[in-house]
Amino acid sequence: MSITQSIRDKYARWAVIAIAVSLLGFILMDAFAGRAKMFGGNDTVIGKINGKKIDYRDYSLKVKAQEDQYQAQGYPMNDQTRQQIQESVWNQEITESVMGDQYNELGLSVSKKEMGDILYGADAPKDIKQAFTDPKTGMFNASEAKKSLDQMMKDPEKKAQLLSFMQGLESQRLMQKYTSLLSNSVYYPKWYADKQIADNALIANISFVTVPYTSIPDSAVKVTDAEIQDYINKHKKDFEQKEETRSFEYVTFSASPSAADTAAVRNSLLNLKDSFATTTDNERFLRTNGSTFPYFNSYVSKTKMQQTNKDSILSAGVGKVYGPYVDANSQNNSAVMALSKIVDVKQWPDTVKVRHILVATQQQNPQTGQSMQVRSEQDAKKLIDSIQRLNNKGVSFDTLVAKFSDDPGSKQKGGVYENITTGQMVPEFNDFIFGHKTGEKGIVKTDFGYHYIEILSQKGSTPAYKIAYLAKPIVASNETDNNASNAANLFAGKSRDIKSFNANYDNDLKGKGMNKLSVPDVRANDFSVPGLGNSRELVKAIFNTDKGDVIEKPIRVGDNYVVAVVTEINKPGVQSVAKARPAVEQVLRNEKKAEQIKQKIGTVSTLEDAAAKTGTSIQNVDSVRFNNDRKIAFESKVIGASFNPANNGKVVKEAIAGTSGVYVVRVNGVGTAPVDMANPDDVRKSLEARARQMAQYNSPVEALKKKADIVDNRAKFF
Repeated sequence: MSITQSIRDKYARWAVIAIAVSLLGFILMDAFAGRAKMFGGNDTVIGKINGKKIDYRDYSLKVKAQEDQYQAQGYPMNDQTRQQIQESVWNQEITESVMGDQYNELGLSVSKKEMGDILYGADAPKDIKQAFTDPKTGMFNASEAKKSLDQMMKDPEKKAQLLSFMQGLESQRLMQKYTSLLSNSVYYPKWYADKQIADNALIANISFVTVPYTSIPDSAVKVTDAEIQDYINKHKKDFEQKEETRSFEYVTFSASPSAADTAAVRNSLLNLKDSFATTTDNERFLRTNGSTFPYFNSYVSKTKMQQTNKDSILSAGVGKVYGPYVDANSQNNSAVMALSKIVDVKQWPDTVKVRHILVATQQQNPQTGQSMQVRSEQDAKKLIDSIQRLNNKGVSFDTLVAKFSDDPGSKQKGGVYENITTGQMVPEFNDFIFGHKTGEKGIVKTDFGYHYIEILSQKGSTPAYKIAYLAKPIVASNETDNNASNAANLFAGKSRDIKSFNANYDNDLKGKGMNKLSVPDVRANDFSVPGLGNSRELVKAIFNTDKGDVIEKPIRVGDNYVVAVVTEINKPGVQSVAKARPAVEQVLRNEKKAEQIKQKIGTVSTLEDAAAKTGTSIQNVDSVRFNNDRKIAFESKVIGASFNPANNGKVVKEAIAGTSGVYVVRVNGVGTAPVDMANPDDVRKSLEARARQMAQYNSPVEALKKKADIVDNRAKFF
């Protein structure tokens, strides 16, 4: 016992230290993995704008709020939309930061009184005006609007929405003030207007010989890396790159449905064709057999049908099944094969005008975009029956709409919908307004609730068809997908660097007609890849791979498995020679061609001598304008030399290297001609008006962004 106690006493302290070190190790590992937040939250900073940190959580909440707004307005929420929203929120963060600095420096603000004027004044926001304008008088009720918004401020959830809305209005007003300051600072002195008038009046008559750069083959003029680097060094600002970009090459292995896959879908539909023809419960039949097109239990006019093979479908006759055929109007852009059956046909109006009152049972939650119950079926039915009785007793439809209707899309127009075509409304609504006569009224129940409808007018007449479509998607089988995946993995496994990638492509794929394609200048936050489509996963893989290496595994993009190799990494800063070459090479090549052409011309004496040496002819141009030339387009050096007083009546001493070739110019004479605007005050007003207009419509944000210090790390989080 004493020995055990001695060991405990001797080593207890070391055991405690060992345990503590182990625990610290686990905590540090967790922190580095991005799960611990104990060191100040640096791992949640997605970027910085002029030193201001943008936190992941705050940014994500703003993104989520915009996503909710999009969904509430009925927009589909997919990966592409989410990416657009993320980019929009990020740009908004930049705008708020760079413009906020400007507002603070200039002392710009929006007072409480001014915000009240924005909300309830003559130019109140459209949404508020629509909600609080009397449909009878067309007058905006500002006091009612203020009362309603004050009530919203008492509800925590609605208050947050309202404050966000008001913040947007404040930002708009501050930007208006800022741009007004810019536009009102525009000034042109009288001497400038006088100079403009004098320049506009100048007119020249010239003759010239031109030798185009295309007269020398590009292959005859080489441009070295050193020459391009020297050009970059002299024009560094033109080649600055603020964010990293990457380029890559790729090959695709198609996982699109094969002929066998298409045949399998066709056979499955053929097996159902007879039973589809005899069923009397079309809706249940389509649902039971997994049709991708739900049953629309109403009629659509012939003119509104979008199918390319519409005539063949309709010629089958009532009760007959047509198909299978490939449908080109798939909602998710995937190929679909279908059978069609005409259930019934009627003669219906082309268009209908109605007015209605909706007593809703279901409405969309503006926050979540989900449907929510607003009243019970029983309560809705009682209310719509009461509305009908009131209307029958003489209470005007307009009054009832204004007081009771839950349809914001028509309430401000007295419940009226015009030029409705078949299939535009839900089936029950559709059937009533097209199946009854002008002047008829009635109650109709739909998924939205109960409608009290009056048919105001009907125009035209056309056949309308009730058609059932049994549709199946044409998708790749597991075998087809596995074959493409295995081929891509085999190629990727053999090709771990750019050398083996290119060699294996030449040996194994090129002869099969498969293409190797390239994508330049992908950015870390990109979502769409040119030529491939939307794939955030591929972009992230490209930025997690070193130059010259193949991405770790093939990535599915659409109907293809992609194997890619990173060919170029362009870090922020001045562009590399390879990156700048496409923009610089032709400029330097033309400079070298210009020197060769000048040497061939030699000393300039006469146009006739220059024409003889170059095998060209003399061209004559009169009425060349100094400030508005269209006869020698884009050749500013030639225009400048033509109006140089020292050259009047002479041949210009040196050949001129222009944008498209080398020119030898003789100025035959320079004079003046009347101009449209010769009053200096009018010229000044015109110049200032144009400049103010540009200041109003050209956002200052882009210029301020160039000066801002922006760090964007979103690619690490999304």
